[in-house]
Amino acid sequence: MHILVTNDDGPPSPHSSPYVATLVAELKKAGHTVSVCLPHTQRSWIGKAHIIGQAVRPLYYRPSGHLHGEKCEGTTHSHPTTTASNGDPDAFDADAEWVLVDGTPASCVQLGLHHLFKHRGPIDLVVSGPNYGRNTTAVFALSSGTLGGALEAAVCGHRAIALSFAFFTRNHDPVVIEGAARHGVRVIEKLYADWPTDGSLDLYSVNVPLVEGVESHKTVWAKMLQNYWREGSCFEKVVGGSATAGDEDAEEERIREGVEGEVQGGIAADVHRSRHFKWSPKFGEVYKSVEEAGPGNDGWVVKEGQTSVTPLKANFWHAADHLYEKELVLPPKVASATEKGLPVRPAKHEGASPKKPIFYALINYGDDYVQPLIMSAMESLFAEGTWAPLSLPRSSETANSDEPVSLGEVLSDPDARVLQIMPYEALDFDHAASHPTTTLINSYIIRKALIRKHYLSATVEAWVAKNPGSVLQKGVKRSEHFEVDYAEFLDDALVEAFDLRESLDRNEEKESAAEREWWILKPGMSDRGQGIKLFSTMDELQGIFDQWEEERPDSDDEDGDEDETGDKDGEEDGGRADEGKDYITTTHLRHFVVQPYIHPPLLLAGDGRKFHLRVYVLAVGSLKVYVYNDVLVLFAAKPYSPPWESGNEDLDVHLTNTCLQQSNSAPGSSSISGSLPAVRRLRDLVSSEDLPQQTAESIMAQVRTVTGDLFEAAARGMSIHFQPLENAFEAFGLDFLVDAAGTAWLLEVNAFPDFRQTGTGKAGVVVEGFWRQTVRIAVGGFFKVGTSSQGQCTQDRETETLLADDPSQWTGDGRLVLVRDVELGRR
Repeated sequence: MHILVTNDDGPPSPHSSPYVATLVAELKKAGHTVSVCLPHTQRSWIGKAHIIGQAVRPLYYRPSGHLHGEKCEGTTHSHPTTTASNGDPDAFDADAEWVLVDGTPASCVQLGLHHLFKHRGPIDLVVSGPNYGRNTTAVFALSSGTLGGALEAAVCGHRAIALSFAFFTRNHDPVVIEGAARHGVRVIEKLYADWPTDGSLDLYSVNVPLVEGVESHKTVWAKMLQNYWREGSCFEKVVGGSATAGDEDAEEERIREGVEGEVQGGIAADVHRSRHFKWSPKFGEVYKSVEEAGPGNDGWVVKEGQTSVTPLKANFWHAADHLYEKELVLPPKVASATEKGLPVRPAKHEGASPKKPIFYALINYGDDYVQPLIMSAMESLFAEGTWAPLSLPRSSETANSDEPVSLGEVLSDPDARVLQIMPYEALDFDHAASHPTTTLINSYIIRKALIRKHYLSATVEAWVAKNPGSVLQKGVKRSEHFEVDYAEFLDDALVEAFDLRESLDRNEEKESAAEREWWILKPGMSDRGQGIKLFSTMDELQGIFDQWEEERPDSDDEDGDEDETGDKDGEEDGGRADEGKDYITTTHLRHFVVQPYIHPPLLLAGDGRKFHLRVYVLAVGSLKVYVYNDVLVLFAAKPYSPPWESGNEDLDVHLTNTCLQQSNSAPGSSSISGSLPAVRRLRDLVSSEDLPQQTAESIMAQVRTVTGDLFEAAARGMSIHFQPLENAFEAFGLDFLVDAAGTAWLLEVNAFPDFRQTGTGKAGVVVEGFWRQTVRIAVGGFFKVGTSSQGQCTQDRETETLLADDPSQWTGDGRLVLVRDVELGRR
């Protein structure tokens, strides 16, 4: 196939055209004849334009060296340096040289089709691109020079495809670019092979996301989203009288990779009168329109990491068919004020400027289960106009980025009041620290005193030593922790684990395993229950480490320590790290926590399965602690049997992590072998009489007091490892196991808990309710907004009182209940 390639980004350049060389190389590898005609410089946003009256002159560009965007090199000549093999004196070797013209993409197509490459035979297909950036939605497509080139080919009667690469990072990884180019070639070949012959379409718009593994992702037919510029301008005034915009390449890169979603307006008010304007589009509205429209459009498909294909006709398609051939009846002409001889008063400006919102919100939680719950709470609790959403800057479109999202990139006024709800790694802690009264974030920067297992143990031990009357004395099992690199050094590592060694020595003297004190081993820095084991003797413990060392791969990832995010839902409830494998990584084979195994656990009549409680807790400022009244109950997969009977051979009887059930059941199922659901609500257990109300009241009273003491212990006793911020809040998941005597024992604390895992089925109302109340108390309280007529945050009186004062409310009705108000003197 003879393919004419053009674009609107010009010849290879790291700033404006980093992809075209790779695409040309991949087309040639696929066996196609490729002729290239490009604008000699960047011509984005020019559509299907021609420059009238201009004499277009070609230059000849000979690419050399590497063919990846930032490394591609080449030389430019006023005349071709190669000749064609057919002897034509006007022909040149178009396989070795490209043509650059000082025109537009549409001009390149015209010259390429009709003048420059006749010696190579008829052109079968025109490919315009790959564009540096997406061309999804009508706002982008209507201005795109990439689509303009394809449209020009279509109105010339040639098949055409507009190809765009949607990038999500400034790192132009050659491997990712090559993958996108290969994928683009496959799509091009498929579309050409299946091209309709009935005239139903003229061209395609194809958008390939620059993500790793795109060749294995779906390619989806998608309509083009009809969206609009809703407010603002694509230009900024240049204050001070200078019209110079700076270096063109740098400016192009700034526009492409810079601000997205800047909805607050432009630059500061003019100090000097100016008539100079700089091209500076704000793309926040475009990306917001994609989110609002939901699935089904080209913008959404690309956002999900898939390739979109949109069939198009080369026309401005008509609308309102029912009006055609009818007369447009105009109203009778009315004399103007001037014609009547009346004085004319200058018209007042129609409509006042929109009211500035009280605060802005950049919300991208990184979890498509939680994200809509937060947005729904924001929209339902706060009146329209009190807040305005912000979009991610273009350089940070991926939610899983390890780089912080700079609030400075999305705020034109750095002192604007702003809420940021993001994954821990993406939060702009620097901005929050420098703007403590205007910026609210959804995490404390230092909180490992709670979320790391061995730090949690130290926190409790230190507090109980100074406060022997604390409920933590009876609500948290004393732990031992140690470090070991290799199994052969285990005995040395336990030298200071006095309680553990004494217990194991006593156990050696007991013939019956049922008489021994059993222990549970947890890797201190693992998550999702990885590596949890049971043991009662030193030989059993040594055997666990020996087995791990045998099964561990030869090359483990030895990259340092875990980040401050801590664990996510790993505890006595357990989980599985890898299918069919029981080893843990070298990084985890260092820090360990051991606790006395809680036996016997409380079991429900008629069920017989072990369970633990998932309690959602909100910490606000420095420091109020709330417990959510609606508690979840997570069950083990199999009926309980004591550890001396099941041991480590069948951990499903001991571990209650819901990911165990999900891995053993059909997708979307939350049931276990047709029995009760894996997750239930505590209130439902009481309603169904599976759990006595008096027992549930006692359990919840313990949960509240233990939670209050725990957070106070961290805040007052471990201030170096837990530092609440006045302008932050954080959601935690606390796990409690109840023994047969009705004592609620704290297992662990999880930051950024996995709400999706515990929020299936009817339990989803718990997660939804928790986030609604979190937004109401934490966000509404900080920005002093709410649903009252005065615009002030309203909070129920019962929410601000200790639940212990009213035990009848234990069943929970979707309220966050204040359990501790710690005055740290930081307000």
